[in-house]
Amino acid sequence: MKITLVTISMAVFLTGIHADVQPQKNFDLKKFAGKWYRVGLAYDSPSFARYRKKLTVCMGLVEPTETGDVIMTVWKTKSSTCQKEVFRYEKTTSPGMFTYFSTRHNKVKDITVVETNYTEYALIFKYKKFNKEYSQVSLYGRTQKLRPELLEKFKRYARQQGFSEESIITPALADSCPTGGH
Repeated sequence: MKITLVTISMAVFLTGIHADVQPQKNFDLKKFAGKWYRVGLAYDSPSFARYRKKLTVCMGLVEPTETGDVIMTVWKTKSSTCQKEVFRYEKTTSPGMFTYFSTRHNKVKDITVVETNYTEYALIFKYKKFNKEYSQVSLYGRTQKLRPELLEKFKRYARQQGFSEESIITPALADSCPTGGH
């Protein structure tokens, strides 16, 4: 019996701890489209620690395609310049769950919109597996500043996902990036 439980536990671990992360019920991509700011981030990668103090709020534009995929354009300030990146998030069979291929890591990553009210905030869970499993929780807002209750909701959710207080940050406000619109 003990061996069976260990085997089942290992199978669950190896197939992904993120399996219990569910998308927003009745997720509506059209309502989710538009401009979002990443105002909170929880990340468990050891190499991320050196970038924590340099991180600023970044802006993203969610544009649904006719096929249900998403073009995600992100602008972030890096070394005093505004940098633009474009990602294609592919829909899955579950509305609110997407995958994309990270050219930086040469791996497919999962993205789940866990909770949103569409007009103010969204909690996003990102998962990838390299030589070990990594996950991120992000808080997005329609503005760069959110109500304290929403920041606390984000921190509470991140802690529930196993993130330590040290790995949960709310980046500094960003300068106007992109400048003059997008």
